[in-house]
Amino acid sequence: MKKRVVIIVIDSFGVGALPDAKKYGDEGANTALHICEQIPGKKWDTLRGMGLGNACANLGYILPGCEPVDNPTADYGVMAGKSPGKDTTTGHWELAGIILDTPFAKFPEQYPSFPHALVEEFTKQTGLEILGNKAASGTGIIKEFGEEHGKTGKPICYTSADSVFQIAANEAVIPIERLYAICQISREICDAYNVGRVIARPFIITDENEYVRTSRRRDYSIALTGPAMLDKLQKKGVNTVGVGKIGDIFNEQGLRSSYHDKGNTACFGRVNKLLQEIPEKDELIFVNLVDTDMHFGHRRDVEGYYQCVDTIDKSLSAIQDLMGSHDTLIVTADHGCDPCFKGTDHTREYVPLLVYQKNHPGKNLGVYDSYSHVSDLVLEKLINE
Repeated sequence: MKKRVVIIVIDSFGVGALPDAKKYGDEGANTALHICEQIPGKKWDTLRGMGLGNACANLGYILPGCEPVDNPTADYGVMAGKSPGKDTTTGHWELAGIILDTPFAKFPEQYPSFPHALVEEFTKQTGLEILGNKAASGTGIIKEFGEEHGKTGKPICYTSADSVFQIAANEAVIPIERLYAICQISREICDAYNVGRVIARPFIITDENEYVRTSRRRDYSIALTGPAMLDKLQKKGVNTVGVGKIGDIFNEQGLRSSYHDKGNTACFGRVNKLLQEIPEKDELIFVNLVDTDMHFGHRRDVEGYYQCVDTIDKSLSAIQDLMGSHDTLIVTADHGCDPCFKGTDHTREYVPLLVYQKNHPGKNLGVYDSYSHVSDLVLEKLINE
């Protein structure tokens, strides 16, 4: 019987500020707790049954409406981030066993955010001047510069509190393949500045004259600093599958198959389809669910975040039904993005660790000092067992 491990990363679903959160301005942040405090009643039946509340009790607090249960269906614990930073790339790389010594570089938020030499090189290699050149929300900056972009053809380049160089363009002004090519050029330029990600942010103008970002976003991550969990699995003949942003985050490295499905619904649809297929060899399915972070965390939408997790919760139940006795489901996160916290940035938090196998009574895993315990767990189950 072939073994499968499915990792579900609920993007930004943190469970409490890390001991060093004060260094990041995140003291007191707690994504899961503050959502539960704002939304009354029982919530998240599957996650509660797996032991989400039990995991949080390891940090000394109770999740209202998602309290500890007597007989959790999964092993439960929490993990601290060891790498400096609180961004998507850092979090996912650590989950896969890569711990960074130094954080990725971040640009200042005020205009001009980008070094003059970087902008000069961008213009030299692409033939394009830029608009923006500051930190901003993606929806806000395309409204601010969308009309000028349409008239001039200049791309809108902006950053955020993360280590990112983002390029927004109307698909009718800069065709999508041209935008991707510009991002690939920018990726090479940004390597010298230790920038975590270059991101293509295409948008359109609707008949109602509204600016709407499309689903053809693409992330270009900096090269991995060493072999990750995916490389080690692939070397041992394990089938490695990425769903959602995973391929972008790891530059497709170590992946046999990569499905760039957009949004949680599409990602769950892909996982359900994969689980209904009979694997030819042991398999890892690694999934990022971005909606919690992108649509609700950064926009500080508490109700939307809660509802998004509720939908995830129901989908996790369906995944459990599709799993065989040799399969393992791991539910975790990559950082926090507390919708009740100040600003719009990620928050430096512990993340949950729930490890489910059918007919396996849950036990307390305690508190790990690194997200990389996920890598250790996967390698143990698919290579060393």
